[in-house]
Amino acid sequence: MPTLEKVLIANRGEIALRILRACNELGIQTVAVHSQADRDLMHVRLASEAVCIGPAASTESYLNVPAIISAAEITNSTAIHPGYGFLAENADFADQVEKSGFVFVGPTADTIRQMGDKVSAIAAMKRAGVPTVPGSDGPLTDDNQRTLDIANRIGYPVIIKAAAGGGGRGMRVVHNEAVLLSSVQVTQSEAAAAFGSDVVYLEKFLQKPRHVEIQVLADGQGNAVHLGDRDCSLQRRHQKVMEEAPAPGIPDAIRSDVAESCVNACKELNYRGAGTFEFLYEDGGFFFIEMNTRIQVEHPVTEMISGIDIVKEQLSIASGKPLSLTQDDIQLTGHSFECRINAEDPQNFLPSPGTIKYFHAPGGPGIRVDSHIYGGYTVPPFYDSLIGKIISYGENRDIALRRMRQALDELIIEGIRTNTPLHRSLVQDKAFQTGGVSIHYLESKLED
Repeated sequence: MPTLEKVLIANRGEIALRILRACNELGIQTVAVHSQADRDLMHVRLASEAVCIGPAASTESYLNVPAIISAAEITNSTAIHPGYGFLAENADFADQVEKSGFVFVGPTADTIRQMGDKVSAIAAMKRAGVPTVPGSDGPLTDDNQRTLDIANRIGYPVIIKAAAGGGGRGMRVVHNEAVLLSSVQVTQSEAAAAFGSDVVYLEKFLQKPRHVEIQVLADGQGNAVHLGDRDCSLQRRHQKVMEEAPAPGIPDAIRSDVAESCVNACKELNYRGAGTFEFLYEDGGFFFIEMNTRIQVEHPVTEMISGIDIVKEQLSIASGKPLSLTQDDIQLTGHSFECRINAEDPQNFLPSPGTIKYFHAPGGPGIRVDSHIYGGYTVPPFYDSLIGKIISYGENRDIALRRMRQALDELIIEGIRTNTPLHRSLVQDKAFQTGGVSIHYLESKLED
């Protein structure tokens, strides 16, 4: 059984600091790898050791596998935690980490590879009894008549998706038969250019779904649990803006059934680590879209309603320990919201890097702030614009929302522009206050 004496954190920003804190609680030493532009990050200052792995460009630093492996070797690290983004769902990286003699804090490379291919992921979910969107049940072929027949069977509109796609890329909605075949060809070409694979598949396009996901933990030893669901429907250009847990307005029986199917899928996959099943939810039905084989940005809302530290559980599982929890041990109570604070212009959403002259974090009952920024810190222009997350908790949804409003009013970040005004508007929005808006709601609101 591996002992995680020293964990190398192969990431940056708030998630790197989050992992460092969990390691510190467990008495695990930490190694912060960083680019030349990130030497002043908070977790770099706090880590047991720090290693510069390259220039500012992520391709030469945070995506540089040889540099990360070398840093693990020279610091005698025992494990590597990838966080989210960058190499977190790169099966080849996970494979290289294990082959180099280190523990990868996450699923096996084979699992990451299987779930990274949407076609094989959907096939695995069908076998496990997880509800899926009606579609082609596999890749589209050169048989044009078959493609036309599938679309006619499930009904228009349909959506063509790249098997290797993700993050809103590699997809095209088709509203009628006249443009179906040409749309397939265009999507195949785009997929080949963007992802190195032209494999595409077809699904029913849901008109006004919500984005609901289920958090799981599994130890790869036959044990798995779920930690409830989250609603992540407030999105702009397929990127989440605000999340909450649990998802409002879903009947308990439906919620319970789909969560149980996710646990069964983890057992069938022999899944190891933290994972998230993402669904579209419409008219009482859940439809699987993908599985994220890593920690999620929005994991804090689940931690708030479950009382479980998901990152510490990741580390425990990676050390070879069986799950310490059974489903009966998990009691979900209250409600939680998370607002993603980005360094961007709130009007045009363009990045707003620069030096933070003053930072005041909100506080009070039920408020948590996950952020790596501080007064005098310079937000670099090279990476994702996320600079922090404000999380609220309350005994019910209304209290949690009121606390979030207060927290956003208290938040002060001077020197750069942020999307805080957007969040202040959203928490006052009548439709959002009611709960259950679709994934198209925010973009429609921004267009008004």
